[in-house]
Amino acid sequence: MSLQAVIILYRYALEPIAPFSWFGIKVCPIELVAALRLCTVLRQTREDLYARHQRRAGEKSVEERSFLRDACTSLTIKFGGEAIIGVSPGVYIAAQTIVEYIPVIPRMSLGAELPLSIVDGFTRALLFCSLIPKPVITHASPIIASSPWTLLLSSLVRHRNGGLFITSMFSFLEPTPLTLATPAAIKPYGWTATEIWCAPFITGLYALLTHAQPFWAELHSVISTVLGNTGDKVGPMDPEAARVTEKIKTQ
Repeated sequence: MSLQAVIILYRYALEPIAPFSWFGIKVCPIELVAALRLCTVLRQTREDLYARHQRRAGEKSVEERSFLRDACTSLTIKFGGEAIIGVSPGVYIAAQTIVEYIPVIPRMSLGAELPLSIVDGFTRALLFCSLIPKPVITHASPIIASSPWTLLLSSLVRHRNGGLFITSMFSFLEPTPLTLATPAAIKPYGWTATEIWCAPFITGLYALLTHAQPFWAELHSVISTVLGNTGDKVGPMDPEAARVTEKIKTQ
């Protein structure tokens, strides 16, 4: 698939769709797919944790699942990390309802997850290269708008890490009642999880390629010089082409 074909497909995935557009609600296909994907992964994780608990302790301390608890988990991960950007909470509640009524969902496996990495690439490209950078680089304060640290920290916190931290700390996904526990992110080697470091890495690479802030333009020039380019000044990449590049990298 050529770069231009991916760009066209990405543009289509960002177009508002009916029936949401009839009521003035801007929901695009990629947001719907992302909502269903997140709710499905959370259900798979819950069922896996339940199976482990059964093997270890049987039905001891198991709490009856409630739709409200599962919906709160999805909303906390989405909006506890990505704040107020993106799709409406109602879409995630609807996606949670649909996923809960599916009789059987296969367990996670390499054969199933590998094709779905294409979907993850699109949704992460939207988040890392569009939703996260824009509020920072267009901020009214010049100090914030030009700060690379603000951009990277925003990406780190907003990419579900805040939401995952909360749900992990209160054991939302466990089959037992809510209890305080050490979040996986701050356990030994928790920092090695891809979900933690990929967000600032991809956002920073996108900012480097597109010169989103003066710092990244200067850094790009320095890197180019170190690599032996002594000719014309390095120019920024087209944002759409850069998003496609990051999509491919995140798969």
